[in-house]
Amino acid sequence: MSELTENLAVCIERGKINQAASYPPDLRGKEGADEIARNALAAGETADAILEGCMTGMSRIGEKFGQNKVFVPDLLMAAKAMNAAMAHLKPYFKSGAVKHKGRFVVGTVAGDLHDIGKNLVAMVVEGGGWEVVDLGVDVPPEKFVDAVKANPGCVVGLSALLTTTMVNMEKTVQLIKAGHPDAMVLVGGAPVTAAFADQIGADGYSSDPQGAVKLLESKAA
Repeated sequence: MSELTENLAVCIERGKINQAASYPPDLRGKEGADEIARNALAAGETADAILEGCMTGMSRIGEKFGQNKVFVPDLLMAAKAMNAAMAHLKPYFKSGAVKHKGRFVVGTVAGDLHDIGKNLVAMVVEGGGWEVVDLGVDVPPEKFVDAVKANPGCVVGLSALLTTTMVNMEKTVQLIKAGHPDAMVLVGGAPVTAAFADQIGADGYSSDPQGAVKLLESKAA
């Protein structure tokens, strides 16, 4: 990476959104992800290089999160910095000059209103270069199926935080697989285990956002 894109990766990893942002304290007054992305593009850096900087920064913070070296607030600040940089790339995605790695449909299953875990996964996945379609919470199985139909070739992520809603995770996997046997379905959430994922016919399980990105990378490979 160039110096500019490395600086962008550092800003995203540290959660430095823009020059006006006071967080983190040691970077106060310095340019953030917003200015660096804009200036890098103006200086002739490619949109792909900016995306690489975003992906690198989110990968670093995601790895630290998985190792319990940082926590949810750190990940949220990194995601805000990433969004500031990604805003400069939207015209390139729309024009086709930069392509996403794929599309990730994610939602919390029926009966479950918890969204923090889902949101964290969506943020890190987006930072990994994927287009995210967020269906929200309390999503019935049929809505996931409709989303798979509307987004051919997508990967589906199911989240559940309650043991009582895990049964709806199983119903959702079965309904998706019945109509789209080749669709890749990933599951996660506090009560979910790899053994449960195997039991319900899911294609993968992760206990943290970065693990989900690694599973998606295997799909893209």
